[in-house]
Amino acid sequence: MSNKPKILVTSAAGNTGIPTTLQLLEKGFPVRAFVRSDDRRAKRLRDAGAEIFVGDQYSITDMRRAMEGVQRAYHCAPASPNVLHFGTVFAIAAREAKLEHVVMLGQWLSHKDHPSVGTREVWLNEEVLKLLPDTTLTVINVGWFAENYFWVLEPAAQLGILPIPLGDGNAKKNAPPSNDDIAAVNVAALADPSAHAGKTYRPTGPELLSPNEIAAIMGKVLGRNVKYQDISESMMLKALSAAGFGEMMPTQLRLYADEYRRGAFAVHAPNNVVRDVTGREPEDFETVARRILATRPEAVQSFGNKLKAIANFTKILLSAKIDPDAIERQRDHVLLKSPTFVGDSQAWRQKHDTSAGYIPDRPRSETNTVSSIPDLAA
Repeated sequence: MSNKPKILVTSAAGNTGIPTTLQLLEKGFPVRAFVRSDDRRAKRLRDAGAEIFVGDQYSITDMRRAMEGVQRAYHCAPASPNVLHFGTVFAIAAREAKLEHVVMLGQWLSHKDHPSVGTREVWLNEEVLKLLPDTTLTVINVGWFAENYFWVLEPAAQLGILPIPLGDGNAKKNAPPSNDDIAAVNVAALADPSAHAGKTYRPTGPELLSPNEIAAIMGKVLGRNVKYQDISESMMLKALSAAGFGEMMPTQLRLYADEYRRGAFAVHAPNNVVRDVTGREPEDFETVARRILATRPEAVQSFGNKLKAIANFTKILLSAKIDPDAIERQRDHVLLKSPTFVGDSQAWRQKHDTSAGYIPDRPRSETNTVSSIPDLAA
């Protein structure tokens, strides 16, 4: 029996939850994996040695039960509405359980006046967790994930286009981190709270890439030519709706795409966080692409898959236009009168400046400072 502390992983069947759980198990930590259903992903975790807890992460009763006998936890809000509700439930249960350490998946964009209600709720979650009297905290503030580009894998693989509203195809505006690298930073902080308590890390990939370069790498792995296509926000919203995303996600993703075009994800990227915290080099985008494409059936180029891609593209074109502002009003989202994107927020700039000790970063330069946002967005 392990004498290491038991760790709870919330959203354990998710993109960062699975690798975080598996890497913790590899290091000999007992892990309780909080999942929504006992499906094939839960089976994978159970087979690796995790204790599976099936429950509702929005239920204080279930969260209390999940934290029984746990000393540390990974706080990862579900990619769905009610982020603040989840965070409050987690914080109450963590206080009662007197967790010694929490690692929270935050957001690089996180600040109190952001246009995205989801992002503001992430900021509020972080502030609440800082108030816990017996618990230390490490925050992992991730930007635009490498995984995000594969939301449009089908048109890339079958039609040769990468349709995302990211602006100028030649502008290098993101150093995409892999889920495995994010998980490795999580695990390092969970394994050794004394070294990471009170720290905030922003893991990135090893290289700033442009959308054209992302498309070229995907094409290389797929064995075909793939061209980036800058689409309108309206087309993105229709595509997300046609793909079955709920109403909440599109209203937030349009704001994150706007931040991408403004250059927010290029700030302090790439950096040395993955190497400094985990001791390993961050994965490049080609490595990530090869791993993901090997598991995705829509990556296989066939006549049937191409017909399906054409049908899905036609469905998008015929879909009704979406009004995200109307959706937010109908859902009664908390909307600010004067929201600010990160490039316009002095508070965000001050917090995310390396001179404030925000992240272990490479030396400052003209192209690697918060003040570079306006130039990157131009």
